[in-house]
Amino acid sequence: MSDYRINTTRIVCIAQFVAKEGKRELLVEALASLIPDTRRELGCIRYELNVSLEDDRKVAFVEKFTDKATFDEHCAKDDIQHYFHNVMPELVESHHVEVFNEVIA
Repeated sequence: MSDYRINTTRIVCIAQFVAKEGKRELLVEALASLIPDTRRELGCIRYELNVSLEDDRKVAFVEKFTDKATFDEHCAKDDIQHYFHNVMPELVESHHVEVFNEVIA
């Protein structure tokens, strides 16, 4: 059995989106536009966008922030709120966002 600990400070978020039919490219473009500013945010460790190998309509962000406060600040930013309230309804069929603590092994 390996030694591990759960880092209860760091936040890892997996945000998955399924694009509406024919909207995948627009979705990826919209999400990719969030990357540069987010990567410059204080507390952002990782912010990467991925497309599923099994279903090209599925895209997912893997995000890591130093703590919940910086993650919450990120979520409250105008461009993130604009995406969720204005852009996502036009492009996304379904989504699932889940937040985790990092396991260090």
